[in-house]
Amino acid sequence: MTFITVDHVTFRYPNQPEPVIRDISFKISEGGRLALLGESGSGKSTLLRLVAGIEAPTSGRILYNDIPLTETDPMRRNIGMVFQNYALIPHWEAKRTIGFFLALRHREREVPERVRRVSTITGVGLERLLERTPNHLSGGEKQQVAIARAFARDLSLLLLDEPFANLDAKLRTAARLELQKLLHEFPITTILVTHDQAEAAAIGGNIILLNNGRIEQAGDYDTLRNDPNNLFVAQFIGSSAINLFQGTVQNNRWTHPLWPPLPLPQPLPEGTPLTLGIRPEHVQLDAAGVAGRITQVQYLYGVRRQLLEIETDGLTWRVECDQQTLYQVGETVHARLDSAGVLFFTEDGERFT
Repeated sequence: MTFITVDHVTFRYPNQPEPVIRDISFKISEGGRLALLGESGSGKSTLLRLVAGIEAPTSGRILYNDIPLTETDPMRRNIGMVFQNYALIPHWEAKRTIGFFLALRHREREVPERVRRVSTITGVGLERLLERTPNHLSGGEKQQVAIARAFARDLSLLLLDEPFANLDAKLRTAARLELQKLLHEFPITTILVTHDQAEAAAIGGNIILLNNGRIEQAGDYDTLRNDPNNLFVAQFIGSSAINLFQGTVQNNRWTHPLWPPLPLPQPLPEGTPLTLGIRPEHVQLDAAGVAGRITQVQYLYGVRRQLLEIETDGLTWRVECDQQTLYQVGETVHARLDSAGVLFFTEDGERFT
């Protein structure tokens, strides 16, 4: 088992003035799972390459079990990596790809048992793929071979760089389940790079949300969604976009032309700009509430919910509700803000609590 320490790491590519990674620190316990989440260009794949030892930090250090990465023999790191493009050797059959690392140690005889175990756990018939080269494998099959290769070795650390990005939605869901089964059977220290919140949440550990090479917030999915540090986190996390209303402070209450005044968690100077954020499920349909015309209806069939887009006096906002009553575009509905779901943000985007 391996635990990882990233200690004040900064990384800058040669001849580039701005660093890609900016003074990042975190730890992963033995057997822990971490998802690096962020937009394209946020630095998540670069950070993974630093942990893998493919790149070296410009400053700071990375430790494996309290030993600097630079002092750890690459052959003894036991890192398995799965890339977005799978990185399969074009002219190798799957069995040779899966058994590569064991073959380096003259342990080819162990390959069939490793394949059998991975296949049994995931429920995927890997055996039927063993004689095929990559050009005879589908995208999903290539991904299965790449993950089997990672697990068919003495694995201490598993690094996954957008491993499901090239799969369609149905295959992505199946692949996540396969990975969850493997990680349950093999409690390996794991880092997943993804831009997909569902994948980050599915891995079942902590999430680090990156932005421009910095950590915006770390924690489990529910913490990032329901208790965001700032406006960036609140807008990035969540399957439905958060509602934002620009208001001001009057008589120590948040005021807005559309919504009734709401009390503040603590005093602020009169006239201070303050943004109210509230997720669509915390906007409640109520006959005594604010009126608005439905401009769009989206049915969320997987959870038997519906998302209504509503317009009032030129302002668009969203409500998520159940499907007991099915609404239509053009209908007028009334709603209120549930104060339990209200979040406040200052002018610089920081959370006000």
